Amino acid sequence: MSISEVDLRIVEARVSAYLGRGWQADTIDNKTNAASHPAAVLSDGEFAVFVKVGEGPLAADRFRQEAHGLHLLSEQAGVLTPEILGIVETEGGAALLLEGVREIARDDAHYRQMGRALAQVHSTKGVRFGLDSHCYWGDLYQDNTPAADWPTFFWERRLAPRLKAALDSGNLPARFVGEIEQLGARLPALCGPAVAPALLHGDAHKNNCLATPRGPLFIDPSVYYGHPEMDLSYVDFFEPVPDEVFAGYAEIAPLDPGFWERRELWRLPALLAMVEFIGAEYLDKLDAAVRHYH
Repeated sequence: MSISEVDLRIVEARVSAYLGRGWQADTIDNKTNAASHPAAVLSDGEFAVFVKVGEGPLAADRFRQEAHGLHLLSEQAGVLTPEILGIVETEGGAALLLEGVREIARDDAHYRQMGRALAQVHSTKGVRFGLDSHCYWGDLYQDNTPAADWPTFFWERRLAPRLKAALDSGNLPARFVGEIEQLGARLPALCGPAVAPALLHGDAHKNNCLATPRGPLFIDPSVYYGHPEMDLSYVDFFEPVPDEVFAGYAEIAPLDPGFWERRELWRLPALLAMVEFIGAEYLDKLDAAVRHYH
């Protein structure tokens, strides 16, 4: 599916209704090469719209959950997110319409502000780990059925499902199953001190926190209430970030000294997902993470 399959008349009508004036796309800037999905920025010269296209019968549900996550981050945590203009159906899926935002260059000040903003998100506490609705990590379904304690949630809702999916893909050697199941049995000790359920972005790598003139702006969330260290372990999962991220975070919420020891534990579900979809390229990283705790 591509951006060309989105009916511009429907988009223009939706944006016009949102703005309370006529709006027509005069320019279309394709952003597919810079995103993990077909996308484009449409503008009439005054107001820009980011159009994100999803394929398949679950596309609309993925976008509904993404919009719900953006709403929670904005309304509950008070951090910046793009305005949600709506979800429209396409012939092969759906498209999410978001306010287009102007990005500026990332610098040390942005990364420090990103850390503070993430700590602000985590300052919003819940009653139980999980959420009243599911979410998606990329295209991957995530069950958020609440659990009373973090080790149970982490194993039953994150680690065990990704272990099964990676094994079913044929990309995961069978020896990892027993090793990771052994880790699962030790989670009450490995997970460290008990924490209150905190609102999480859920996929807080640096490209999901944009630098804008108004400050850091979060996109593409996979929201639920969990352990704050989950987000902290993902900020540099794909590529390094400056130390300012962690310094800014610590200004509001001091890091537990054991975080650095636990970081690879929190990354296991993501590493398993990478093995599932990409394959052997991530096996060495997964192996190193698993062996670190044996």
